[in-house]
Amino acid sequence: MKITLRLWIVMVLFLLSLVSIFITINPLGISFLREGVVISSVEPDSQAFQEGLRKDMIITKINSREISSISDYSLQIESLRNLEENETTRLVITTNTLEIIGIFDKQFVNDVSVKEIPSTKIKTGLDLQGGARALVRADVLLTDEQLDDLIAVSEERLNVYGLTDVKFFKVITSDQDRLMGIEIAGSTPEDLENLIAQQGKFEAKIGEDIVFIGGNEDITHVSRTASEGATVYECSDSATESICYFRFPISLSEKAAQRQADLTKNLSLNGSYLSKPLDLYLDDQLVNSLNIGADLRGNVATQIQISGSSTGSSREEALDNTELEMKQLQTVLITGSLPYKLEIVKIDRISPNLGKTFKNQLFSAGIFAFIAVSIIIILRYRKIKNFLAMASISLSELTITLGLLVFIGHNFDLPSIAGIIAAIGTGIDDQLIILDESEDKYESIARRIKKSLFILVTAFATTFVAMIPLTGFLSFIGIGATSGGLLRGFAITTLIGITVGILVTRPAFADIVKQIEN
Repeated sequence: MKITLRLWIVMVLFLLSLVSIFITINPLGISFLREGVVISSVEPDSQAFQEGLRKDMIITKINSREISSISDYSLQIESLRNLEENETTRLVITTNTLEIIGIFDKQFVNDVSVKEIPSTKIKTGLDLQGGARALVRADVLLTDEQLDDLIAVSEERLNVYGLTDVKFFKVITSDQDRLMGIEIAGSTPEDLENLIAQQGKFEAKIGEDIVFIGGNEDITHVSRTASEGATVYECSDSATESICYFRFPISLSEKAAQRQADLTKNLSLNGSYLSKPLDLYLDDQLVNSLNIGADLRGNVATQIQISGSSTGSSREEALDNTELEMKQLQTVLITGSLPYKLEIVKIDRISPNLGKTFKNQLFSAGIFAFIAVSIIIILRYRKIKNFLAMASISLSELTITLGLLVFIGHNFDLPSIAGIIAAIGTGIDDQLIILDESEDKYESIARRIKKSLFILVTAFATTFVAMIPLTGFLSFIGIGATSGGLLRGFAITTLIGITVGILVTRPAFADIVKQIEN
């Protein structure tokens, strides 16, 4: 068979998609070649943390027994679960970076969470990989509009913070109390609590007077990259801990800058600084005090620099904590405070077991469907070449679709998987249309193929237009669908799947059919 340009395109995209899906190169190497379990979280005040266990370490052995899966890990720490309250046991834990020998009690099971080392770069959502879910109540009784505002501000804060798979929803109780629900995939209840428990009220004061607050009313720009001056600029070590310092510039509005000028014009000088510092408060707690340069007295300065620090048991940990502290402060400065003080009513850990069961059932159903469709195609067309062509093109289409979704960082949840299944089904239908049209002997094969592709393009355009409102891409002009957020994953994966089909794999399949029929 002659390999046409369209077939070359499919093969190249297929290989690139395999790289996108499977090659996860990081400081630990290519992840699918690693054995062990990776630590997903460690309680900061726990004995395990004090002994040196940290998030993202890979546990390879416990008590000299190889750990290659979650079941191996659970088997080795089973003795801890059976301990009485005051009993302890000795564990030798070998990780990719260190070996820990310690005496632990049963609390270790709750303090350390682990997960399988991901073999691919596919990111899964809460319903597949587990995570945390919380119900949050404001300190006042909210209306529907106020709850919408709270969700909008919370969503903006977590998006700025860099979280990718966050879902918000509304809950109305029997007594008409309106709660905000939030789910974060791959998160622990402790992580979720740290993210949403604080109101994030930021105030910069000189004495008792407020100079500016977080949010875009007083702050017009927050530098977040090194090119803009945001940096961890110094670290130092002591006998017990390391400390690192950060700084980043911000731009004030004219009103905030004028407020600062008015509050500093009567301050006295203390060397090269003014007599009072700029105190930074987060949720009414003093987090830092910045000396104000003498040249700023009474001047309307719209550019100022925010600084701070954080510590850790090692320089690497101090650096990570400092970058996290800087990111949190930048996020609060950008988004402002939440409009209400929040109380966490309920917080749960979501087990990934249901997702694993669903994936296993889905795989079994997929194999069964593939066998059933294969038998029907062979009986219908009586040509093994047709079956092989359809199978290879469908596999290529699935792989390229997954590769593109991984490349753009899409999180796969159950609706996303449903969208992929729908795209595969559409692909099989399209290939059957091409095969059926190719059997019309009253026209040339080129004419027949052209006619079938026209039918497919028309069907594609209809589906594309119908799916766009569900993606949320046009929400900025008010085009959307009720509850579209729940179906966003379905819409995105379906659109990418059918687009790959119409632009890449359908033309390639048409070339194969031409050569089979000639």
